[in-house]
Amino acid sequence: MNRLKATRLKALLFDKDGTLVDFAITWNGAAASVLATLAGEDDALHARLADILHFDRDTRAIRSSSPFIGGTIVDIAAEFAPTIGIASDDAFVRRLEQLFNAGALASVAPIGDPASLLTLLKAEGYLLGIVTNDTESGARAQAGKLGLDHLFDAVIGYDSGHGRKPDPGQIHAFLDAFGIAPGEAALIGDTLHDLDAARAAGVLAVGVASGYLSAEALAPHADHVIGSIMALPELLNILDHEAAGGPAA
Repeated sequence: MNRLKATRLKALLFDKDGTLVDFAITWNGAAASVLATLAGEDDALHARLADILHFDRDTRAIRSSSPFIGGTIVDIAAEFAPTIGIASDDAFVRRLEQLFNAGALASVAPIGDPASLLTLLKAEGYLLGIVTNDTESGARAQAGKLGLDHLFDAVIGYDSGHGRKPDPGQIHAFLDAFGIAPGEAALIGDTLHDLDAARAAGVLAVGVASGYLSAEALAPHADHVIGSIMALPELLNILDHEAAGGPAA
């Protein structure tokens, strides 16, 4: 695979779940709460909904195979609704969003120390954004609870009007809003949806092995792979050196 070499980067776009926040800690409890609310005392219904979500009822955890990882609430609503016996309409999608987001907000946990990292990157002049398949309101609420909201120049969710990953519309919207060329931006994410979106938009694709995929699984799809966002400054230093004409690291 050809590796994309950027000029000096001006914008850094971050996926949220598995990149900025710990997916399991943030969403396992939310999923358990949503399933309990929707199924009530009907254990058979609870089991069917858990199966759709790939939620392990014994460990109370979302499995790595879950369509919820990298997907959207709309995807889950489309399968939940007929199982429950209701219409998969906007009202149900909104209800499901509210239930999931409330549960996630109660348990949201960061990966590393994103506040110090983003403060450093902001001081160095980077434009910062969140590009997520979560709702925009959910992403803003979680960023706010973690004290990160003031550090982002834009937060773009699947419902912000620009499509969803792996399509590049969200990334294009950010670039267009700030007059940034694709070669001046990077997307940092933990799923193939993230990296595919980066490729489609022509921005640098940086994989982080802080989600469910290993560095080895991410590597064929990424320009660079790091352990977590906390290793980003070191990578940026290398990229700056290359952009300035130094030898590749």
